[in-house]
Amino acid sequence: MPVYFESAEQPSAQDLADLEKIYADAPAWLLTPYADAAALIEHGLASNSLVTARFNSRLLGAALLDKQPGTWTLSHLCVRALTRKRGVARRVLEEATRLATEAQATLQVSIAQDQIELQQIAQNKSLAIVLTG
Repeated sequence: MPVYFESAEQPSAQDLADLEKIYADAPAWLLTPYADAAALIEHGLASNSLVTARFNSRLLGAALLDKQPGTWTLSHLCVRALTRKRGVARRVLEEATRLATEAQATLQVSIAQDQIELQQIAQNKSLAIVLTG
C-alpha cells in the first residue's frame, strides 16, 4: 500500500473532511490537551505541525510533528478505524524518522502508556518514547 507522508499546509475541503473523520475515530485521551478534534486540527494547521498519511488521494492518518532544533516530537498519531492494522502508523513513523535524521534531529514519539502496540512499533524502530497519561 503506497502511503504518502505530507505536511498539511493547505488542505482541501476533502482533506479537512478526512481529518475530521480521522480524529472522530480517536479515543478522548488522544485529544488531550485539546478540547476536541477540531481544536487539535486547528492547532496543527495554525502551527504548521500537522502531518498526514495519504492513500489514493484520501487522508487515512494524521499526527502533530513538533520540529524543535535537535529534537522532533511526533504526537497525536491517529489512523481512521477503517484502515487500522495496515501499516499506516508505521509509515508515518518511518517517514518522520527519515526526515528528522535528514534534519540532524532526533525523533521522539509521545505515546499514551496504555498504547502497547504503538510503543512496540516505536521500540522496534529504536525511537525515543515519551509516555503520557
